[in-house]
Amino acid sequence: MKIAVIGQSLFGQEVYCHLRKEGHEVVGVFTVPDKDGKADPLGLEAEKDGVPVFKFSRWRAKGQALPEVVAKYQALGAELNVLPFCSQFIPMEIINAPRHGSIIYHPSLLPRHRGASAINWTLIHGDKKGGFSIFWADDGLDTGDLLLQKECEVLPDDTVSTLYNRFLFPEGIKGMVQAVRLIAEGKAPRLPQPEEGATYEGIQKKETAKIDWDQPAEAIHNWIRGNDKVPGAWTEACEPLQKLTFFNSTLNTSGLVPEGDALPIPGAHRPGVVTKAGLILFGNDDKMLLVKNIQLEDGKMILASNFFKGAASSALELTEAELVTAEAVRSAWQRILPNVLEVEDSTDFFKSGAASVDVVRLVEEVKELCDGLELENEDVYMATTFGDFIQLLVRKLRGDDEEGECSIDYVEMAVNKRTLHMPHQLFIGGAFVDADGAKTYETINPTDGSVICRVSLAQVTDVDKAVAAAKDAFENGRWGKISARDRGRLLYRAPPSPSTRPDPTAT
Repeated sequence: MKIAVIGQSLFGQEVYCHLRKEGHEVVGVFTVPDKDGKADPLGLEAEKDGVPVFKFSRWRAKGQALPEVVAKYQALGAELNVLPFCSQFIPMEIINAPRHGSIIYHPSLLPRHRGASAINWTLIHGDKKGGFSIFWADDGLDTGDLLLQKECEVLPDDTVSTLYNRFLFPEGIKGMVQAVRLIAEGKAPRLPQPEEGATYEGIQKKETAKIDWDQPAEAIHNWIRGNDKVPGAWTEACEPLQKLTFFNSTLNTSGLVPEGDALPIPGAHRPGVVTKAGLILFGNDDKMLLVKNIQLEDGKMILASNFFKGAASSALELTEAELVTAEAVRSAWQRILPNVLEVEDSTDFFKSGAASVDVVRLVEEVKELCDGLELENEDVYMATTFGDFIQLLVRKLRGDDEEGECSIDYVEMAVNKRTLHMPHQLFIGGAFVDADGAKTYETINPTDGSVICRVSLAQVTDVDKAVAAAKDAFENGRWGKISARDRGRLLYRAPPSPSTRPDPTAT
């Protein structure tokens, strides 16, 4: 089937590639004009394949389709328009032109959450189910007949990014390909959308993303995650007042104690509390939520746990080898930011035109340069200027980026002319701690019945804390965010513990 792909982004690029693999002929690609010297991924991919690419800044003027645009489109002879993701308004003369019409991808279960910020509102409303719809385009706003829908569970701490990356992106690509296949086979349904349950919400903007504190903790959490990363849920706090934007919110606060430095927030039920785990906030139901990242007024992203800490330690002096690495990374920045004449230490990655897709590219390029260094997308948001990014990178390369050594209270014991150091506390949330109520029990040497030492005796509350910490590490920790390749590299780098080495004297 002859297809015109109208849209943009990596999602559009993937749909385009999969349609070609299915054997369809893409006769033309219509995408957005280049921005800051960078072409959209969809257009770049089509150009490599020799497919005609059109970058109209507009399709109509004064409510009428531009004749020259319509003429260029009609010359392609498309039998179907596929709109995987499109931010432009396409005239009905184009929508209705092919004999099979046009199909559009929408990231919600229509008729719920019509509009451009559908994923945001799925989370803001606390929906337990999300998904996407592929529908036949009409002259309404996301009101056309349904072709197919697929749904998924919305996890309690999902953000726009996690929901999109886990389901809406990969399954949406498959769904678009499936929809085209159904059309080609003459089996595509046209199911009118029900009006019952229909909603429409406007585009989320920074000025409308201010947090309303007069609501339960869960609603505040949903508002923060529904605006993460764009446009960002914000509030005014501190004295004097400053604008703070919150990211990476969770309701998983089991075991957390609200002890730390108070953060005054006008209108909040209670002041926030900056702890080692992050910023604890309270709803009007007195329940807690935890925010792990804060963006300051100047755009700098910091760990919420570091909010009241002073400026970072003095700048590192780079070795010759590190200077070579820094120049290689500078070249990577230059490739990603072609509109920047020269990347300086003060160059800001995002203020220079970088988008989320560029973050992914930068992380992958730096990993290649630094032999699989553990680096996350979040690190780019935490160090947005080139100078700060290099400092962060060098600290990671030196192994100095950790929060500090784990404090361990050892029991010393002399055995076979050696002094052994044995921890005797519980290990929960990355720290050795006493059991609740300082409960202990004796651990016995089976060879002679003597007491080796007293060991912390975990209580039910300690088990609850350990499970909560493990759940948080699984869902939000670094290990789950890095690729299988990077995990393998880290495992190979880890030395075996003495207990796993074979004893050549053993019989």
